[in-house]
Amino acid sequence: MEEYGKILIIAMPIFLVLIVIEKIYGIYKKNDTAPLIDSVSSISSGITNSVKDVLGLSITFLSYEWMVSKIAFFHLEANVLSYFIAFFVIDFYGYWSHRLAHQINFLWNKHAIHHSSEEFNLACALRQPIASLVNLFTFLLIPAALLGVPASVIAITLPLHLFLQFWYHTKHIKKMGFVEHILVTPSHHRVHHAINPEYLDKNHSQIFIFWDKFFGTFQEELDDVPPVFGITRPANTWNPIKINFQHLMLLIKDAWRAESWKDKLTIWFKPTGWRPENFEEKYPVNKIEDVFNFDKYGTQNSQKLIYWSVMQILITLLFVSFLFDNIAKIGLPNIFVYGFFILVTIYSNSELMDKSRFAIFWEGFRLSIAIMIIGFYGDWFGLNSVFSLSNYIILGYLSLSFLVTIYFVTIDFRINQNQTIKSQTA
Repeated sequence: MEEYGKILIIAMPIFLVLIVIEKIYGIYKKNDTAPLIDSVSSISSGITNSVKDVLGLSITFLSYEWMVSKIAFFHLEANVLSYFIAFFVIDFYGYWSHRLAHQINFLWNKHAIHHSSEEFNLACALRQPIASLVNLFTFLLIPAALLGVPASVIAITLPLHLFLQFWYHTKHIKKMGFVEHILVTPSHHRVHHAINPEYLDKNHSQIFIFWDKFFGTFQEELDDVPPVFGITRPANTWNPIKINFQHLMLLIKDAWRAESWKDKLTIWFKPTGWRPENFEEKYPVNKIEDVFNFDKYGTQNSQKLIYWSVMQILITLLFVSFLFDNIAKIGLPNIFVYGFFILVTIYSNSELMDKSRFAIFWEGFRLSIAIMIIGFYGDWFGLNSVFSLSNYIILGYLSLSFLVTIYFVTIDFRINQNQTIKSQTA
C-alpha cells in the first residue's frame, strides 16, 4: 500500500498538469473538449479508485505469486528481459479482461464508469472503478508465471502499464501514420469510447493494437462517422460512486423481477445489456437511440458552482496527497477512517454538482466526521506536528463548505432553474 501511495504522489501532479495543458490548448484552438464539471467528476472518480487501491480493498482468489511458485519452468531475475515479458503478457491480460468486461453483463458494472463521460479528454482516463472488488483474471498472467517472471516485476509493471493508457484519451491528436499499426492511438481509443453502432465494442487493446487485429475486434475511425461518447444508458449523474453501481442495481432488479429461474440465474452471464423478454417495455430505462440527437447531462450550471467544484476537488487532492504520503505514519486501522472521509467528501461534492438537495446532509455528515476525528485523535492524523494551526484550518474550511452548500441548494440552484425555464419559454 505504502509503495503504491508513493507512486501516486508522483503521478497525480503529472496527470493534473497534462489535464490543465489540454484545457488551455482546447481554449486556444477554440475547441474545448474538457468542460470543467465533467473534468471534476472524472478526477473524483480517479480519487475514489486510487483510495480503494491504496487501502487494499480488493480480493484476489488466485495470486500471481502463488502461480509462479507452482508452475514456473524457470526463475528469471528482475532484469530488462523479465520486464519486457511482463509488459507483453500484461497487455495480453489487459486485452482479454477489457474485452470480457464489455461482453458479459455482470463484468460491465466495473467498467461502465470508465465510459460514463459524454466527453473524451485526458481527465476521463481517470474514470476508474471502485466496483472491481474481486480480481478474476489473474489466470491470464499464466504465460509470465510459466517463465518465472518475479512477482515484484509484475507489481511494478502493472501500474506503469495503466499509466501509459492515459495519453491517448484526447480528441486533439489526430491519426498518427505508421504508429496506428503498432500502438493504441487516440484515434483507436476514440472508436472504443464511442456509442455509434459502427464502433460499439471495438478496439479493446490497451498498448499494442495488434491484439484487436488478431482477434477480430479492430475498427478504424471513419472520416464520415464522428464518434459520439458516453454509454447507451447514460449515467445522468456526476457522482462516481453512484455510477460504479448503477448497472449492478439494474441487474439485481431485473433478476428479482424475472419470472423464470433461468433468467434470474443467466442474466449475469448474458451479453452486456441483455434483459429478459419484454422488460424494455415493462420496466423501461433511459437509453440513447439516436446518438446524434440527445442532451448531454449537466450542461446548465452557474459559474459559481463550476468554480466552487474546481476548488473543492483541488482541496480534496490535498487531503488525498497527505494520506498517500503518510500511509505508514497514519497506520491501521486509521487509514480506513481517512479513506472513508475521502469517499464521503467525493459523494458530498458530487451531490452538489448534481444539484441534489441531499448535498446539505452529506456536507453536514462530512463536517461531523471531521469533528469526531479531531475530537478523538486530538488532531488531523498527526498534521499538527507539521502545522500547529491545522485543526482550525480544516474545521474552518469544512464549516465554510457546509454554509456554501446551503447557499447553493437554497438560493443558487433556484435562481439557475428559473433562468433555465425562462430561456426555454422565450
